[in-house]
Amino acid sequence: MSRVDGESGRGRGGLRVRAIDLVDVFAYLVVLGVFIQLFPEVISESFLLALLTAVLFKVVLEVVVRVKTWIVGRIRTTGSIMVRVAGIACLLLAMGGSKLLVLELTALVFGGAVRLGGFFQVTALIACLMLVRAGTRLMLAPRARTDG
Repeated sequence: MSRVDGESGRGRGGLRVRAIDLVDVFAYLVVLGVFIQLFPEVISESFLLALLTAVLFKVVLEVVVRVKTWIVGRIRTTGSIMVRVAGIACLLLAMGGSKLLVLELTALVFGGAVRLGGFFQVTALIACLMLVRAGTRLMLAPRARTDG
């Protein structure tokens, strides 16, 4: 048995999957399933491919969230106007680039078996995924007791 290092979910033997990661993947799978039903341009040839696409979304969106958080942190901590302007430009590029990254990685990994539609469908899909991610974290967050 490997020891887990606190909240990071990393054991000595590699990465550990946390419960919230599984919740994210299943929530992403549900959102993807809804998009597959509602938009004819969004296609997954099987449930397994949809599940693997949800896992891909999880990995990509975690990286994107970390990059955006890092950029926002740099914008907040700097005093230079030029660094802030450059940071805002990088943030805008990351926001648009993340959608293109999802489209290209999905095409690269799954070929024609999974299609996410165009840029606008992917933008709506990712917006929904991020809302679901925030909602599940809010719903599962420990609540302070107010006995009083």
